[in-house]
Amino acid sequence: MAANSTPAILPITNQPAPTISADTNQLPSSASALRSFFSGVSETVRSGLANRRPWPELLDRSAFSKPESLSEATLRIRKNYTYFRINYLAVITAVLAVSLLTNPFSLILLAALLASWLFLYLFRQSSDPPLTVFGRQFSDRETLLFLIVSTIVVIFLTSVGSILVSAFMVGIGIVCLHGALRTPEDFFLDEQEAQGGSSGFLSFFTSGAPAVAQPPVAARA
Repeated sequence: MAANSTPAILPITNQPAPTISADTNQLPSSASALRSFFSGVSETVRSGLANRRPWPELLDRSAFSKPESLSEATLRIRKNYTYFRINYLAVITAVLAVSLLTNPFSLILLAALLASWLFLYLFRQSSDPPLTVFGRQFSDRETLLFLIVSTIVVIFLTSVGSILVSAFMVGIGIVCLHGALRTPEDFFLDEQEAQGGSSGFLSFFTSGAPAVAQPPVAARA
């Protein structure tokens, strides 16, 4: 073997740098849609509660009195509902929440049903792959049919429906009882101002609709 022979040169190949898929750096579309959904709900709840009436005013014992007739009780309920609308909705929601928290099984079923609607139907994009369960693909129509049937089963064939109806009726009963016993004379002027288009309670629901000016009434001779 020659002494001046050069060693063999090993071939060198440039390996491409590993690339990171863009999907790992971005949240799934369903997760971002869910975050946006709950953010919108939270903002709506905060803006609604900001327009509620003070709770001491709702529970002012000196303003309670027995109505003289059924028609007076009905009129009181209408006026009080107009004035304390968001407070009443908060009371009904609290009764529903307490009823579900005292029945964990119904709460789990209702939460699972809501999650199924959100992730399997509402937040799905047209570009998402079809739903596959045990090797079988389900179309959007079949998924919607499954969700409808599941909703009927959960609401009408379990205790969830009866609990929701019972809690809702209890909340409505509390609201009607308070509205019939609460004398609305102390906030009647505030209600008139809100209906006239001023920035008050009803402006949250009417989005600040401008008030229509009434034509002057000619004086009778």
